[in-house]
Amino acid sequence: MAAAAPAAPPAAASAAAASSEAPAATAAGEPDAGHEDHREVRVLQSLRGKICEAKNLLPYLGPNKMRDCFCTINLDQEEVYRTQVVEKSLSPFFSEEFYFEIPRAFQYLSFYVYDKNVLQRDLRIGKVAIKKEDLCNHSGKETWFSLQPVDSNSEVQGKVHLELKLNELITENGTVCQQLVVHIKACHGLPLINGQSCDPYATVSLVGPSRNDQKKTKVKKKTSNPQFNEIFYFEVTRSSSYTRKSQFQVEEEDIEKLEIRIDLWNNGNLVQDIFLGELKVPVNVLRSDSSHQAWYLLQPRDNGNKSSKTDDLGSLRLNICYTEDYVLPSEYYGPLKTLLLKSPDVQPISASAAYIFGEICRDKNDAVLPLVRLLLHHDKLVLFATAVAELDLKDTQDANTIFRGNSLATRCLDEMMKIVGGHYLKVTLKPIIDEICESSKSCEIDPIKLKEGDNVENNKDAPTIRTLTLISKTIQTLGSWGSLSKSKSSFKETFMCEFFKMFQEEGYIIAVKKFLDEISSTETKESSGTSEPVHLKEGEMHKRAQGRTRIGKKNFKKRWFCLTSRELTYHKQPGKDAIYTIPVKNILAVEKLEESSFNKKNMFQVIHTEKPLYVQANNCVEANEWIDVLCRVSRCNQNRLSSYHPSAYINGSWLCCQETSENAVGCKPCTAGVPADIQIDIDEDRETERIYSLFTLSLLKLQKMEEACGTIAVYQGPQKEPDDYSKFVIEDSVTTFKTIQQIKSIIEKLDEPHEKYRKKRSSSAKYGSKENPIGKTS
Repeated sequence: MAAAAPAAPPAAASAAAASSEAPAATAAGEPDAGHEDHREVRVLQSLRGKICEAKNLLPYLGPNKMRDCFCTINLDQEEVYRTQVVEKSLSPFFSEEFYFEIPRAFQYLSFYVYDKNVLQRDLRIGKVAIKKEDLCNHSGKETWFSLQPVDSNSEVQGKVHLELKLNELITENGTVCQQLVVHIKACHGLPLINGQSCDPYATVSLVGPSRNDQKKTKVKKKTSNPQFNEIFYFEVTRSSSYTRKSQFQVEEEDIEKLEIRIDLWNNGNLVQDIFLGELKVPVNVLRSDSSHQAWYLLQPRDNGNKSSKTDDLGSLRLNICYTEDYVLPSEYYGPLKTLLLKSPDVQPISASAAYIFGEICRDKNDAVLPLVRLLLHHDKLVLFATAVAELDLKDTQDANTIFRGNSLATRCLDEMMKIVGGHYLKVTLKPIIDEICESSKSCEIDPIKLKEGDNVENNKDAPTIRTLTLISKTIQTLGSWGSLSKSKSSFKETFMCEFFKMFQEEGYIIAVKKFLDEISSTETKESSGTSEPVHLKEGEMHKRAQGRTRIGKKNFKKRWFCLTSRELTYHKQPGKDAIYTIPVKNILAVEKLEESSFNKKNMFQVIHTEKPLYVQANNCVEANEWIDVLCRVSRCNQNRLSSYHPSAYINGSWLCCQETSENAVGCKPCTAGVPADIQIDIDEDRETERIYSLFTLSLLKLQKMEEACGTIAVYQGPQKEPDDYSKFVIEDSVTTFKTIQQIKSIIEKLDEPHEKYRKKRSSSAKYGSKENPIGKTS
């Protein structure tokens, strides 16, 4: 029985009152290019692809040469994805696809291949590191990359805020000397060490041909963004009366040859300190000005990535597609959306903007996904898919090849089923797939794939992915059993015929046919009156204790979180009873939590009708995904907050605004808005921006299609050299030509605000600022 809603928490009660005062959304109208708000442009990054396989990894030196391998994806030094372990192989086949939003800036995308070690730390065999600006060179194609050695001196991340001054001092005897003042202010974005914020300190050295003076900052505990604010003084010239014995043999040093070197370290306490990066700044930056202040990217040591090892570490095959979209305010996309949404009504369908888009952008994932999402969001997808499917049927010459090709129709259906069928698959298949993945049982029956010494009757070492493949083959063949002649010739793989002798009972065939009939039926069945909650997300994270420990200090505990469409729960372990439950209807806001609250990265807070729940995710991608899915499932709740506290309430005050009352109204506006249409969780502006970007990349092909239309219209048929346009489907050249003209006109108009934003962005980020630090190559 549902309990009555409890009273609002101290932090939420007064903030809830402010929700009614939230500013209304600006009415959409014609955009004023002269008053474009820089803050309204969203820069959204995403990464998708596939970790395919590795080959020729270095074997162990002992008799057992095999390795247990896995692969990770890292943004700089932060791990955001990890594959399953492939046991006993020097050419592991991972075959794992990935997709995630990238919520922060980064310099390198890296893939590390590890050797799993049960008793000791996992061994890094090698890595593939790609600069952000080079990712476009590998987009959408599988590539073999040679593994590079992992050198601790090259594994750096973060930036340093530094100020240099050159002062003139008059000594006691009246002579003049120069003094270099080095103010190390702060660092930002230092890496996690063993999953925790580091204990950083810096060494500051003045280095020259004949000197190396070094000083050291204090250690800052448990932070990736330390505020040092320490000043160090170095004499850079000597007066003629300088009589102290030293290594300096000249009256005045050559300032042109001096440099300041900053080395960042993690304090290891009882173990060796870990190098975090360095930077070198020549003192002659002060030649024209007595003061210099800037942010610098930390760099690897001079010997970073210069390993003395010449061994071939092996190779890794990857498919990578990185996108960065500049999403403008909604009103800019009106004409392009209108043109695309008219596509199902265009006759013939091949002359529509959506079909032309699919024709010139042949990459399945790049082109079809944003198009399907946009049409689905506006209930236009079924009409469009029906029209393009009819075109496929009209052009099909062999009935056995219907919908077997990589056509626009099959691609649309494929992506649509992934979007709308996800919940159904989770409900029907997730329990059994979980059981298969946790089991060591094997179903290998293909004699060719059997390992030496194994046989069909006794095989326990085949990988799980092969087991799932064979199960899918079994279900597929059961579904078509009635049309099979039950002879070896009617099976694609002959070994399946022998295997199917086990399933010759009519009961199996009838059950599968009934199942296929039910799921493909268009008849509406009566509802049972109750609907199962939709499983949305689950995973292991750390949460701050709701109560107090025995010694009176709140700590963080590892818990298993599970989110459905009804509630958020956490458990001690997967499958155990929930320790704590938050009904989704009670969630008032979900926002990021500043690192300074608990000196922990990747934290967010779930503000609900009791005390806020503080959660730490394992990485920035996971934190972003949890915030996103929690905001989506709760965004239509009543009494959602319009403002919140970005930091925690500790020791009698809010760390963000220093308000002493726990009931104080939030000091920062909430980031999650409430859109009018929430039936499908699709960001239509982003999808339209992606389509615009792909159109701009395919303008040359669009131009060729336009020329083909002109050729057909003038000469009324194919010419002597049809290859220029025979690859396009053009049924009505006049209508298609007009649509292409409309597309080109809309793209040209959209180019203007994009170019203006790029110029504004590049001019506003001064070189040496925090957003554009010195040392950034892009």
